[in-house]
Amino acid sequence: MSPGLKYALARLGIFVACAIPALFLLPRGMNPLLKLMIALVVSAAISFWALRGLRDEVAKRMAENAQRKIEERNRLRAALAGEDEPGEQDRRD
Repeated sequence: MSPGLKYALARLGIFVACAIPALFLLPRGMNPLLKLMIALVVSAAISFWALRGLRDEVAKRMAENAQRKIEERNRLRAALAGEDEPGEQDRRD
């Protein structure tokens, strides 16, 4: 399972775990949307600390993908320019 999906499911689980008690334990006269907003803020605070490892894993995966795309783009540009490998033109000058 990808780290991004794990992180999203963990955030959703924490929100649900905060929303259910908020809906039933906060005063009855309070607007349900306000209760859900309170649960959202509480779940965001909990996720900030509880999911630090998953967040770092997602950031690492995103950085690796960005680097791979940059390398692929440079390789394709070199191929279109007729060079055998990226940066070949710099060495000839």
